[in-house]
Amino acid sequence: MKKIVLVTGRSGSGKTSTLQVLEDLGYYTIDNLPISLVPGIVAKLDQDNAMELLALGVDIRSLQNDQISIDEVLDELQHYGVFEVIYLTSREDVLLARYASSRRPHPLATKYDSLTECIRVEEQLLYPIYRRATLTIDTSNKNVHDLRHTLSVKLGQGDKLVVILQSFGFKHGLPLDTDYVFDLRHLINPHWISELRAYSGLDIPVQEFLAADDMVNDMYEDIEQFLQKWLPVFSQGHRQFITISFGCTGGQHRSVYFVDRLAKALQAKWSVQVLHREMKHWS
Repeated sequence: MKKIVLVTGRSGSGKTSTLQVLEDLGYYTIDNLPISLVPGIVAKLDQDNAMELLALGVDIRSLQNDQISIDEVLDELQHYGVFEVIYLTSREDVLLARYASSRRPHPLATKYDSLTECIRVEEQLLYPIYRRATLTIDTSNKNVHDLRHTLSVKLGQGDKLVVILQSFGFKHGLPLDTDYVFDLRHLINPHWISELRAYSGLDIPVQEFLAADDMVNDMYEDIEQFLQKWLPVFSQGHRQFITISFGCTGGQHRSVYFVDRLAKALQAKWSVQVLHREMKHWS
């Protein structure tokens, strides 16, 4: 088997949508499978050479009801080709809003008094699989199209390390699906220049404005040197991707500029993917 993906995470974070996207990407998907049955099914499919891409969805109910530990299952699955664990999460306020909108009960609703308690207990129960996740995706600000793009970027790279550079705005929330975050809010802000406000960090007027500032260049050079030094080390650690996020206030100028400039500097040595999380908010 070429690749196995196990999809799990906090209820309401988009497991069903993720499996649908994976199916569109060519994966054979099985949802709500008891975790104890996973190793046997994977072994059978591998023996029969039935498929190359397999995605399995499990939720808190199957993880809680089975006696077998998740660590045992994950250890066994590592023997079959490339193995990924996708953990989906969202901010608590987003999950509360989604359940209020759908009016569907939480999987733990029969055991706890409030939805907030269900969400928090579930997060604790899922910690053993969260710490084994190879890919964490925060769906708080993602629609299905954003999710499709994220999965296509992060699952389509093969065995080579992919450097994902992401810009975001702090006013829209800190990204949960990242390895490193650099805060750029202390740098000079093009937003306060009326002639530059409508542009983004991809536009030449903003780039020229920021490139003329000594503090901007000093921080950029420090970050680039850090990445040039440590990316080879991360790659040797058998990582398939690393996500590095850059945040400014709105996610339109400074963070976008840094991502664009770093992408050009790193692409000669690394496979680089760029995500501008707040593009839909740009004026």
